[in-house]
Amino acid sequence: MDFAFDARTEELRAKLLAFMDEYVYPAEAIAHEQRQLLASPWDQPVIVEELKAEARKQGLWNLFFVDQHSLPDAGHGAGLTNLQYAPLAEITGRSPQLAPTALNCAAPDTGNMEVLAQFGTDKQKKQWLEPLLAGEIRSAFAMTEPEVASSDATNIQTRIDRDGDDYVINGRKWYISGAMNPDCKIFIVMGKTDPDGEDIRRQQSMILVPRDTPGLEVRRAMQVYGYEDHSHGGHAEIVFSDVRVPASNLIGEEGGGFAIAQARLGPGRIHHCMRLIGMAERAIELMCRRAVSREAFGKAIAQQGVVQNWIADARVTVEQLRLLVLKTAWLMDTAGNRGAHTEIQAIKIATPRAVVDILDKAVQVHGAGGVSQDFPLAELWAGARTLRLADGPDEVHQRSLARRELKKYL
Repeated sequence: MDFAFDARTEELRAKLLAFMDEYVYPAEAIAHEQRQLLASPWDQPVIVEELKAEARKQGLWNLFFVDQHSLPDAGHGAGLTNLQYAPLAEITGRSPQLAPTALNCAAPDTGNMEVLAQFGTDKQKKQWLEPLLAGEIRSAFAMTEPEVASSDATNIQTRIDRDGDDYVINGRKWYISGAMNPDCKIFIVMGKTDPDGEDIRRQQSMILVPRDTPGLEVRRAMQVYGYEDHSHGGHAEIVFSDVRVPASNLIGEEGGGFAIAQARLGPGRIHHCMRLIGMAERAIELMCRRAVSREAFGKAIAQQGVVQNWIADARVTVEQLRLLVLKTAWLMDTAGNRGAHTEIQAIKIATPRAVVDILDKAVQVHGAGGVSQDFPLAELWAGARTLRLADGPDEVHQRSLARRELKKYL
């Protein structure tokens, strides 16, 4: 494994670092100010579209769209490998509320675009993938439900019933990321087409549901540790009541929903972990700046032994996590998602847990400022802590990983 950045990666890193310094970091305060003046808190500030235009102009667009999913005939994506994309995603993680959106590399759109690219029909790609790749619309992935433990995808209760040339959808979803954004025009909905099927992993299917379909109600925004996550497009509770869409809106085949979900979540998990490294790096930077600028009990906070230990431990942890994430990216490129299964689960367990701890220490060093809106740490902490639940909770990945290890000895 050679983790040295190649020339293409170095070039893009340099451009992206400059883009962050010149455009993204200054835009954080501007976006906050503009949001206060919007008619709806879910509308996007003007600065976001300006960032998107500049990113596209500089060739920093759709970087997540790795080789095997790119559409070279349409000129979409940068054609990077996962290993090339990893350090770029890390940089965007330093400003997770703005940078991924500016580069059209934000969840859940990235996963939805990959699903459409891999499993969508030509018509579905034309109607939904192309405007998503162009950044003209946003999307949502409707899987989690309030009435069941959605950590087990076979528990999903939403029904997708065939009726002639249509499917009729009934169910209730919540924490559907991005759904409050008025630019969210399409939902990928997971439900059961064969609830009594013998194979519990063949009961589910995925289907495309346009936002304006009758019977689809975006009921309310869900908070995350008190945050409404406006810049991410919020997290909504949605009710589907006799929602009717053409049978041609089915993604893949009936019964393929579980497999599609697994294919979707693999890259999504590693993208989150890449960005988490960037969040940790920003936390370390803020912690160090704060520690050298404040005094307590007669000396700089940076001279306090406990704070020095926190900083040292944070640096060691980040270096370890980065190597594991890079190894995972390399394996995904060389052995495929299945070949990187153990490592994908390992980084999903280790990264959010460790980054939450680093952010917590950074909050502690900032005192009251750490939990305030004047610093990004509290919101970063909420996002990192949520990732111990999103894309499968820690315990599900630990269970699967342990079984894989034990299998060697059985």
